[in-house]
Amino acid sequence: MRYDFRLPIIVAALLVVGLMTVSTAALAPRVSSGIFQKQLLGLALSALPIALLWWAGRDRVYRVAPWLYGLALVLQASTYVIGKDVNGQQNWIVLGPVQFQPLELLKLALIVMLPLVMRGGYRGLRSYLAPLAVFLPAFGLVVVQDFGGAMVLGIMFVAILLVFRMPLLHLLALLLLVGATFPTVIFPHLKPYQQSRLTIFVDPYQDARGQGYQVVQSIIAVGSGGMMGKGYKQGTQSHNGFIPEAPTDFAFATWAEEQGLVGGVLVLLLYGGLIWGLAGMASGSPRLQDQLLFAGVLGQIGFQAIENIGAALSMLPLTGITLPLISYGLSSLIMTLTTLGLAYVVYRDRFEKMI
Repeated sequence: MRYDFRLPIIVAALLVVGLMTVSTAALAPRVSSGIFQKQLLGLALSALPIALLWWAGRDRVYRVAPWLYGLALVLQASTYVIGKDVNGQQNWIVLGPVQFQPLELLKLALIVMLPLVMRGGYRGLRSYLAPLAVFLPAFGLVVVQDFGGAMVLGIMFVAILLVFRMPLLHLLALLLLVGATFPTVIFPHLKPYQQSRLTIFVDPYQDARGQGYQVVQSIIAVGSGGMMGKGYKQGTQSHNGFIPEAPTDFAFATWAEEQGLVGGVLVLLLYGGLIWGLAGMASGSPRLQDQLLFAGVLGQIGFQAIENIGAALSMLPLTGITLPLISYGLSSLIMTLTTLGLAYVVYRDRFEKMI
């Protein structure tokens, strides 16, 4: 059996960028000095679920999808009772020294569960009943607490629907529905800080010391990096604490300050290569069920990368979405690597007869 090593090489390169970014962000004030060691721990722990997926194979993963989905829903619902508040969002679970975000598991569960119930393809309006029954409970649990996370789930679902071969008219109707309900129903019920995040990016300098402070500092950091950057661990904006959430929300700004335009373009090329590789895997998979899974992976990773980098450059609203494989966070790192490992296993088994 021949393996395509291009995807693992790109992932490894992004992980190196992430480790460099986290290690330099750890030098900033009010940032835990142990985050680099924790990120290394997350990288090591990722080997366990990836090895399990490699052993299980595509068919076993699909068979356990309902159980994984049920577990993810229960954990996400439990955050309303035992969740820990982090940055105004009560969506973390803490069990002794272990702290994780159930949303990351829920993303993976949907990526596996939705293709399972949509494998027959579009066959009329009734074809939407099963996917909506799977998606809406998950979306409803997330949107109340984490609007950024809900956006990721929504984009994943739309990406899967596109590969599901939904009629263009239905897609236009969906876009009109979202366009009509967001400003009238969803936006008024968001928390004030969430509303400001969605609007301040248009002109962050109108409130540079208030709601626009984070984005303004990010722009300054990126611009100060120039063409070649200030050098590894030589960033002044990040090390002096001007870049807020330097290891997470603004990891790209932290990287670009030290590595400059060249480093920033390198990251964009790496993500472009990752997305291109996943799209190639999808097109090379003969079964619709596997294609739907790749669509979910592409929707998640592609949107998170675009949204995080766009927010750092004040081109998109700031939603607190992490940069895949680069931002600090054990839950995000482990589940992103697990998701990519799943995609690789599905591609490996694409020609095998399904049980």
